[in-house]
Amino acid sequence: MNVYVIGSLRNPRVTQVAEAIRALGHDVFDDWFAAGPEADDYWQRYEQARGHTFKEALKGRAAQNVYWFDRNNLTRADVGVLVLPAGKSGHLELGWMLGKGMKGYILLDGEPERFDVMYAFANGVFNTLDELLEVLR
Repeated sequence: MNVYVIGSLRNPRVTQVAEAIRALGHDVFDDWFAAGPEADDYWQRYEQARGHTFKEALKGRAAQNVYWFDRNNLTRADVGVLVLPAGKSGHLELGWMLGKGMKGYILLDGEPERFDVMYAFANGVFNTLDELLEVLR
C-alpha cells in the first residue's frame, strides 16, 4: 500500500510515524519533510523581498515545483495519514485525498483542546500510533 504521511514541517513526529508505517512493509512517502522546519518561512521572505504578494508567490516556479511534487505523490497514494499538530496545508491535503475517494486517517497529538466535528470525514481518528498501525496492518 502507498501511504502519504501528511503533517507539519515543524513536527518531528512525522518521520517517526513514517518509519513505523514503513516497518509494516508499506511504501511510505514523507520526502517533503526534507525541506526543513523553516522552508515556508524562507520562501515567504524570499518572495516578499522580490515584492511579490502571496497570490503572486503561489504562481512562482518554486511554489509550483513544490505543489506539483506533493500533488503527484498525493495522487499515487492509496492512504493519507495526517499527523497532528498540522496546519492548513496538511488539512487541505487530507481533505483533497478524502474527496478523491482515498482513505484518510488522523493521528491526534492528545485530546483536542477544541473538538471539531468535521474530523468525522476521516476514515479513522486515533489517539495512539499503535491504534493507527493496527488498522494499517
